[in-house]
Amino acid sequence: MKISFPHLIAGIVVVVAASHAQPKVAAPSVDPHATETTAQRDARMKWWREARFGMFIHWGLYALPAGEWKGRQSGGAGEWMMHDFKIPVADYATLAPQFNPQQFDADAWVNLAKAAGMKYIVMTAKHHEGFAMYPSKADPFNIFDATPFKRDPIAEMAAACKKQGLKFGVYYSQAQDWHQPGGAAYDGHWDTAQNGDLHAYVQKVAVPQVRELLTKYHPAVLWWDTPVEMLPEDIKALTAAFASEPQLIANNRLGNGVPGDTETPEQHIPATGYPGRDWETCMTINNTWGYKTNDLNFKSSTSLLRNLIDIASKGGNYLLNVGPDGRGIIPEAEAKRLQVMGTWLKTNGASIYATTASPYKRLPFEGRCTVKGDKMYLNVFSWPDDGLTLAGLQTAVKSATVLATGQKLTVSKDASGTLALSRPSSLDAVSTTVELSLAGPPVVVEPVPVIQALNGEEFRLDSSLAKLEGGTISLEGEEGRNNIGYWTNMKDSVSWRISNSTAGVGGYSVQLDYACAPGSEGSTFSVLVDGIDSGLTGTVAKTNGWEDYRSMTLEGKLTLTTGLHTISIVPKSKPGLGVMNLRSMQLKLVNRYTR
Repeated sequence: MKISFPHLIAGIVVVVAASHAQPKVAAPSVDPHATETTAQRDARMKWWREARFGMFIHWGLYALPAGEWKGRQSGGAGEWMMHDFKIPVADYATLAPQFNPQQFDADAWVNLAKAAGMKYIVMTAKHHEGFAMYPSKADPFNIFDATPFKRDPIAEMAAACKKQGLKFGVYYSQAQDWHQPGGAAYDGHWDTAQNGDLHAYVQKVAVPQVRELLTKYHPAVLWWDTPVEMLPEDIKALTAAFASEPQLIANNRLGNGVPGDTETPEQHIPATGYPGRDWETCMTINNTWGYKTNDLNFKSSTSLLRNLIDIASKGGNYLLNVGPDGRGIIPEAEAKRLQVMGTWLKTNGASIYATTASPYKRLPFEGRCTVKGDKMYLNVFSWPDDGLTLAGLQTAVKSATVLATGQKLTVSKDASGTLALSRPSSLDAVSTTVELSLAGPPVVVEPVPVIQALNGEEFRLDSSLAKLEGGTISLEGEEGRNNIGYWTNMKDSVSWRISNSTAGVGGYSVQLDYACAPGSEGSTFSVLVDGIDSGLTGTVAKTNGWEDYRSMTLEGKLTLTTGLHTISIVPKSKPGLGVMNLRSMQLKLVNRYTR
């Protein structure tokens, strides 16, 4: 499907370079929805925000070789094999006359998506291989004109979705095309047949194909991929057909000054989602997007369901991929996992569909939280042995019910206001879902985490426990491997609350676990204790990239007295793109003070 590019400040995507130089131009000001009001946008995005779960389908010529070319197995994704093996255009095109997926059944595919609890489908209309999965007048390299199949899978899928009440969307690789002259290619062309003018390619092939897709199939979603620098007139032409589909939802991968409607993290779940933005994690069930016979590394249905729960708790959607084979069959291992997901969602779906993000940044148990009006849902992955408690909820709880069984749980509140829920008589191995009916929308005043010393003499200040101040700085990465990223504004800062015992009074060494790409090194910062400059400073050295973490030990010692303290890192200068990516800070007692 796509390349997972290295993070910049923990997540800024690097765009694919065009296969030949393009003039530097100003980003176009054309945004198809630039004049849209908030109310209009909310109405347009309503179904999508409520759906939460969709099916991605990667299907093309690459399904035939299934990751193998002339006896060699591809180490990459199945749909990238033309690129990875540098297969000449003419040789790859010989797959088309062999492509005759007679077992393709649009109704069966949509039935599976519906049984899985999915609410929409996005299918590849044309991937980077340049092969259109519908009859295209703009290019004969398509499933109707170039194969013996002589059918239109996009039309059949659109009709099946309409019949069964699912929304249908199409994926379209707008500039990266390894078949057509002038199409862009990541890392450059490998066949002279690919040489040509990108602008001419866009105007001749991409623009008319986008128009065909929108005017013929009326998709609810247009999923662009791999933004490539193009001319302003190219972007205007590519989005011109949006006028015919005013309710269309398009993602952020057209680039070139068009923000799109949705952020698209790939193969990972952002630690905090994208507050204030609609977003959708796209992910594979195994390792590949397009079908590969030797990729049997399937995620468990439990992992997939917990991913969905996690994403919903952060206000996002889960676009989960299937890769049908060359016969037109979705692999059994993928289908079985989707069916298991659907079974769980039949009884617990209220905690996912039409919900909003958790009002909590952290929960005192292994699980997640979502909200829908005056109901709050707790998805508990593992019920704590010492009982489930919840602090900070200011709104009165009227009842607590286990969704799957209907069992009513006892809710009690101690003097501090912390809630305690009785243990259900039976627990779900994936997630036990509890619906809290409240007196109104939940109001949460979350306690600030206070970090205790390890062995009375060492503090580990993890990024996941930090308080972040500023407009760009954010928590990124997967759970357990978080980092503070997007630190692009030197006015942003980070702090932790700690509790020091009498035994820990003294001087502490300070060590940071950080990363900084070459070219952004040189930022300086100070360490503050309770808002007062401690005198400890640091200068950020470069590492091999934003994901290459190193240790930095500051010169001098940090003095800590007994009691509660706030430890802060405040930038003083930022010559590069970002201050740093920060995983943690460790304070270790090296000089104990005695009276």
